[in-house]
Amino acid sequence: MSSLKRKDAPEVSSTSKVSKAPRDSRPSKRSKSEKTTEDSTKSKSSPNSKPPVASTVSRLKEEEPLFPRGGGSVLTPLEHRQISIQAKQDVLFEQESGQGAKKSERPSKKRKTKVSKDGKSGKINQDDESAKIESLNYKRLVKGSLILGQVAEINPLEIVLALPNNLSGHVPITAISDTLNERIAAEAADEEEEEDVGDDGLNLKTAFKVGQYLRAYVTSTIEESTAASTKPKKRIELSLRPALTNTGLSSQDVVANSTIMATILSVEDHGFVMEFGLSDSDLRGFLPRKELAEDIPDSQMQPGGVILCLVTGKSTNGKVAQLTTLPNKIGKPNNYASEATTINTFLPGCAVEFMVSEVAKRGIVGKVMGSLDVTADLIHSGLGPNALDLESKYRVGKKYKARVICNFPTAKDPKLGISLLDHVVSLRSKSTSPSEVPTEALPISSVVEQCTVTKVDPEIGLFVDVGVEGVPGFVHISRVKEGKVDTLSDSSGPFKTGSVHRGRVVGYNAIDGIFQLSFEKHILEQPFLRIEDIPVGDVVHGEIEKLLVGQDGVSGLLVKLAEGIIGFVPEMHLADVRLQHPEKKFREGLKVKARVLSVDPVKRQVKLTLKKTLVNSEAIPLKSFEEIAVGMQVPGTIIKVLANGAIVQFYGSLRGFLPVSEMSEAYIKDPKEHFRVGQVVSVHVLNFDAEAQKLFVSCKDPSAFGLDKQKALKKLKLGDVVSAKVVQKTEDDVFVELTDSALKATLTLWHLADRPSKCQSALKRIHVGQTMNDLVVLDKNEGRHYLALSKKPSIVKASQDGKLLTSLEEAKVGGLVQGFVRNITPTAAFIQFCGQLVALLPKSKLPQEDQKKTDFGLERYQPVLVKIDSIDRDHGRIIVASSTYVEDITSKKSTSSTTASKIENPVDETISSMDDIFIGKITKAKIASVKSTQLNVKLSDNVHGRVDVSQVFDSWDKISNHKVPLNSFRVNNTITVRVLGIHDARNHRFLPITHRSSHSVLELSAKPHDLKDETPQVLSYDDLEPGITHVGFVNNVEKSALWVTLSPNVRGRVSTLEISDDVSQLDNLASSFPVGSALRVRVLAVNAAEGRLDLSARSSGSSANLTWESVKQNMVLPGRITKINERQILVQLSEVVSGPVHLMDVSDDYSETSTLSCSKNDVIRVSVVEVDKSNKKIRLSTRPSRVLNSSLPVKDREITQASQVSVGDILRGFVKNVSDKGLFVSLGGNVTAMVKISDLSDRFLKDWKDEYQIDQLVKGRIISVEASTGFIQMSLKASVVDKDFVPLINYSDLHEGRVVTGKVRKVEEFGAFIVIEGSANVSGLCHRSEMAEKPVKDARKLFNEGDVVKAIILKVNKLKKRVNLGLKPSYFDGMDVDDSDEEDDAGVTLFDNEDDDDEDDDEEMEDAGASILIKGTDNDSDEASDDEDVDMTNQEADAVAPLDAGGFDWSADALDKADASDENGYGDASEVQKKKKRRKPQIEVDKSGDLEAFGPRTAVDYEQLLNRQPNSSALWIEYIAHQMQVSELAKARDVAERAVTTINSTEETEKLNAWTAYLNLEVRFGNEDSVEEVFKRACQVNDQQEVYQRLASIYIQEDRAGKADDLFQALVKKFGAESPEVWYNYAHWLHAVQNQPERARALLPRATQALANHARFPLMTKFAALEFNSPHRNPELGRTMFEGLLATFPKRFDLWNQLLDHEDVPGADRAVVRDVFERAARVKGLKARAAKKWFKRWADWEEKHGDPKSRDRVSAKAVEWVRAKAEAKASKEDQDEEDGDDDE
Repeated sequence: MSSLKRKDAPEVSSTSKVSKAPRDSRPSKRSKSEKTTEDSTKSKSSPNSKPPVASTVSRLKEEEPLFPRGGGSVLTPLEHRQISIQAKQDVLFEQESGQGAKKSERPSKKRKTKVSKDGKSGKINQDDESAKIESLNYKRLVKGSLILGQVAEINPLEIVLALPNNLSGHVPITAISDTLNERIAAEAADEEEEEDVGDDGLNLKTAFKVGQYLRAYVTSTIEESTAASTKPKKRIELSLRPALTNTGLSSQDVVANSTIMATILSVEDHGFVMEFGLSDSDLRGFLPRKELAEDIPDSQMQPGGVILCLVTGKSTNGKVAQLTTLPNKIGKPNNYASEATTINTFLPGCAVEFMVSEVAKRGIVGKVMGSLDVTADLIHSGLGPNALDLESKYRVGKKYKARVICNFPTAKDPKLGISLLDHVVSLRSKSTSPSEVPTEALPISSVVEQCTVTKVDPEIGLFVDVGVEGVPGFVHISRVKEGKVDTLSDSSGPFKTGSVHRGRVVGYNAIDGIFQLSFEKHILEQPFLRIEDIPVGDVVHGEIEKLLVGQDGVSGLLVKLAEGIIGFVPEMHLADVRLQHPEKKFREGLKVKARVLSVDPVKRQVKLTLKKTLVNSEAIPLKSFEEIAVGMQVPGTIIKVLANGAIVQFYGSLRGFLPVSEMSEAYIKDPKEHFRVGQVVSVHVLNFDAEAQKLFVSCKDPSAFGLDKQKALKKLKLGDVVSAKVVQKTEDDVFVELTDSALKATLTLWHLADRPSKCQSALKRIHVGQTMNDLVVLDKNEGRHYLALSKKPSIVKASQDGKLLTSLEEAKVGGLVQGFVRNITPTAAFIQFCGQLVALLPKSKLPQEDQKKTDFGLERYQPVLVKIDSIDRDHGRIIVASSTYVEDITSKKSTSSTTASKIENPVDETISSMDDIFIGKITKAKIASVKSTQLNVKLSDNVHGRVDVSQVFDSWDKISNHKVPLNSFRVNNTITVRVLGIHDARNHRFLPITHRSSHSVLELSAKPHDLKDETPQVLSYDDLEPGITHVGFVNNVEKSALWVTLSPNVRGRVSTLEISDDVSQLDNLASSFPVGSALRVRVLAVNAAEGRLDLSARSSGSSANLTWESVKQNMVLPGRITKINERQILVQLSEVVSGPVHLMDVSDDYSETSTLSCSKNDVIRVSVVEVDKSNKKIRLSTRPSRVLNSSLPVKDREITQASQVSVGDILRGFVKNVSDKGLFVSLGGNVTAMVKISDLSDRFLKDWKDEYQIDQLVKGRIISVEASTGFIQMSLKASVVDKDFVPLINYSDLHEGRVVTGKVRKVEEFGAFIVIEGSANVSGLCHRSEMAEKPVKDARKLFNEGDVVKAIILKVNKLKKRVNLGLKPSYFDGMDVDDSDEEDDAGVTLFDNEDDDDEDDDEEMEDAGASILIKGTDNDSDEASDDEDVDMTNQEADAVAPLDAGGFDWSADALDKADASDENGYGDASEVQKKKKRRKPQIEVDKSGDLEAFGPRTAVDYEQLLNRQPNSSALWIEYIAHQMQVSELAKARDVAERAVTTINSTEETEKLNAWTAYLNLEVRFGNEDSVEEVFKRACQVNDQQEVYQRLASIYIQEDRAGKADDLFQALVKKFGAESPEVWYNYAHWLHAVQNQPERARALLPRATQALANHARFPLMTKFAALEFNSPHRNPELGRTMFEGLLATFPKRFDLWNQLLDHEDVPGADRAVVRDVFERAARVKGLKARAAKKWFKRWADWEEKHGDPKSRDRVSAKAVEWVRAKAEAKASKEDQDEEDGDDDE
């Protein structure tokens, strides 16, 4: 189209335009008026206006400036313009006068045909101008342009909109609406009067949301320069004011289904009053609340906000427009303004129906309302991003729906830009397949390793596939590579279609739905693309760009971190000390290392520090409260010094307060004398409150607390009365120093007096230096050296009287204790005692009169005397009652005790009532049941008890069966027991006998020792001591621990590492240690207060509770894997000791080394290789020679020191680092060898870094060892490493006449450059004259890069290192292999048969020369007929192997075939030899090409193909199947293992297919363990649900119903809450395959409970359909399910249609079908379109199955429905009219 290069040819576009004739009278031949006009124009201007003379002129001529035949035009552009205008006026005049209009009818078709071919007519040019496809860009945007945008970013003072074609615009807060501006002004005025002003109304994030569509008005386009970039940045300023965004819209243009921008004027009860800002009327809108979209909260609908609405109708008086924002209405493309009377209605955001008038190469052209031109460009037609075939999808003359996205105000005729993209047409945000935001699936700045080019546009760039489903990428031509790109082609060049490149995401445009990428090297290597990418607290490198100079000198530095990213270093952060002359130390261009202090994306600010203390600090940078832990030591910068302390800045916005009392151990009066702003201090965290955002730090060294003070603090007890001297006083605290020990303590304000109101006056009486007596120690923390005191007289007196509670152990039920009120809630008060001990005082435990008072008549810190009501020692809970609270329970107890419960049928006849049962009572009981952990017994019919397994045996030796200790007991046996108490099942303990009730279970003991002892003692936590051994019984089995019962009250935990010395028993804990089994355990640690007990079941001599002091070298220990990556396995040996197993320590054979063969939480045996106790580092090994048997074979010996390495040793190792100088190879431990670039390979490696990667296994020879420094140098050259290495061919080894093999390196027109195989990168030139017997014009047509050829050396110039080669077949005629042994070395023979030299010779000649099989020449026998030729060719194709590549035979069976041919033709050997001697050699090169014709047939073929296509799962699966065909199960497993590890992780589908094949292999030929192992590994790297489903499919195919059923149950349990598909698949399988319909039906209730509401409906529909379609169909049940759904959703006609599909089957009851039709037709609120389709289907059905009477009945019902609909509509309009009159 001529419009594509309009800027290149402005003269053409102006001079070629003529007036546009009416469409119905457009002449095809030139009329008189037209001819006159052209003649007049020609006489006035240059031949630029010459009409076309032939249709064959290229359309490109329009795009070039036209010159007259004799040279350039003598007219200026202004004169050209004037002539053009005059010509147009002449044409208009002639058209108005009617000249030339009479002859326009007949030749119109001919003219149109001619114009469509050459496009040169002046009139058609004018038509092309109006329909020209223009992509929206910065230059085409002018003030007044209207454009559809999507909110991409919301900042405090502006909104950023994503615009079409990768543009973005900015909407200032003042350009949203006039109403919002008034609110801003009003709040600004209030802010001057009041400091605290709410943010309501000014927070743009509540008024807008990301992804919201808006129509914007362009107010300006400017280019502004920034400090970060020398290139000016283009900025588009927008406005959302409805008065501007509705430009051109009048009240008459506001019709149904038109879109309009509206401002919220006010919020009413039933909706929102909206303003449009129309210039010609006061038309307003009303948005009902029911028409408000669900995703728009009420907070967004605040006055002043703007929103894009759809007009649903207008009131009868035309003053109010009804609006909606419901997505199913405004986003529905069928809701277009069909009632529009003018084209002004169609503004950006409107849906339109257009007719396609032309499908061009770069988009689509169409018409709206027959006159308004619309165009869809390359992006928004779907041509570019989706690579659509527009001609097949869009037909000329047909109508389609689209969405208007922009207008073109500068176009001569009205023209709009439209979008056909689905997400724009439906006004929704684009999302990936799992409804994920594209920028979450692929964040900006991400590097995409594989970008596949899907479409090439030579003018703008590349469209690529980035691996995100449904979201393509685009690379602009300026970002394709560094520098300028000459050309882009879709069929050739490095960026052709299908090529794969590495790219980086630089942006995302939401409205285009396209990622913006760059292939430029500097972008890929750039550390940061955006400020948001810079991690706070990280060390970065940059370059000083500018020194900022202020009044006081250098005030800071600007440091360039990356292209477009500048960081600021404040003056205080230039150095650790204040610099007198910073300009001497820092200069522009200096490279610096800095640490990021903070990042503010909104303000686009990055703050850095150059302080060495912070930059080189190894401490964890504190950025948020989530990272803080009490006691951690971190550096910080003082930013403000106050009288009572200092404010310390960390990273980000985190700040802490350093109190003056924590600045030093010594007393500091004025902090400003000791600290300055900008000083870096090392502080440790005292405490913090994340909710209150408070952090307190200290400069005091925790280790500086002397031994004397430590002893004094330890000796001091809670409740002690002490004296102290006041050292500091603040508003809230008094800091004192104890007189006898000099310990620092704190006395808070509220502990100076009993009454809180008196505390303030008490504080005034205290002065620094005063000694205070009678102070009670209220709290202490030895770790923090913290002491809290109290001077409350009530607390002091309670301490002296012994009524002050200091620990939970001292608490006794019924005791009176003194405390103070800590907090008050509506239901209770919390009473605090010493040491943070808190009790609950419920409201019910207060006097009745106090319960009605505010806060129960209490206030905080008020002292109270309470009585302990109950104690829960396990959980540390105390319930208290007020001392004044009196509860009369004594009488109740006495009353209840008079009628003691009677015993029914006691086992022991001496018991007659419950009073006879008491603690210590020995009685008889009958066993009711035997459990694994207890005996359930009954003392009578109404008294039950239990005997815990820990209360049965006296010692370990008494247990006969340790796995099932209670197997000797039988039901109904009578045993003797002793009563211990009442069993509390909830807390796993027993209570005193007083707690029993009618349903209580007695806790009993059957130990022989307890029955004999008068006062038996039940084991408790207090009786336990570390190191003591007990007998325990397994109570619960977890994945990583065992819970063991020692007594009814004591339970302990045995971690995995402490369960057993035998690691094999840890694989399956449940089977090795079943519940109830006995264990001999040893106490490791006990915390009686918290009820925590750590046990060990390992032998006493093992590494129980391993510490850094006890671990030793060469110890073999069990360990648990905590973390796995590709480089190491992290193993935990104990709670404090853990270490890594590096790659070289995994196996004795490095070839078998793989860390991924292990799984997390596995327990393995490891050996300690090295221990560094001072740094707490340990190195472990899992080598079998270390952990199993030292005599096992070792292929790669263990190296721990450089002294173990000698020159000449051949060793293997793993690549540790790839640097610019070479490789660093890890040989073991800390021993590393360096491989220089020159020692990497004998052959030349162009891109040597691509050949090696970290953790790659290499083999080399040690060539030097420096014992003093430990520097080791290694060589990987094959000539150095391999004994049988064949030296590479060099120029000195070549001579004329030698036959060599080689590979084509480069092809030019004049010849081919060939690298000789097996040489040191020796290459020669074969000129095109030496390629074939016939002349070759272009060598590129004969050879390609990579072709393998055989050549003869024609000439060698060893001085200039030049080699001339020849490929002519004649060069190889008559050659005998015996003439030169060197030819054998070239590796060119296909067969090596020493018995038949002639055959060798013939075969070698067959391989020589070019790559074309020559037939029909001298190669054929003279006597052979055509048929014989065919037969001979077929025989050769079967017998001759393909050409080898450098001596390697791809067929792998060529020798066998050669031998077979020898045997078959043994008798005619001499005759065959003679015949071969007469024949010329048949030239055939690289028969490996047979792979493409016949496919791979051997393992070698598959290996060759996999080298080219390593990510092809289909090829891997074929390879596996090939191995199984030859019964090689082990090799098939190896191939499967290689497949799952080789296929790139980005190829998710291919990798999943490979795993599926692996699973299929194991299911068929493996065992359950191998299937489980492969299944677990597959789940770790693939979508788990998909893996589950595929394994289920495999089981179904293999007819393993049980396994499939188990897997389906696991599927619904694991994924049933998210995926309806798993439920349906399970049900379908049960219905169709298993013949278990009842089980399938039972799944539906479970599914509806598990799934979310929106997912239930489609699943219920599918289950209902199963009842009609399955082999065990139950139509009645299916009908019932459909009826239930239709009762809930009567308007869902998809349901009615489904029900009808199931009912309308052959042999169905017609009455039932008619009933469905009739019921659906009676649905209220039925839409006209749905009714039309329904009645049509009904009529068609009656036509087939009914009679004339029934057909007439359907027609009558349809007419009746239409009439009722019309009456309802008329009634509604009358009602609206009445409502409008009421409004007036």
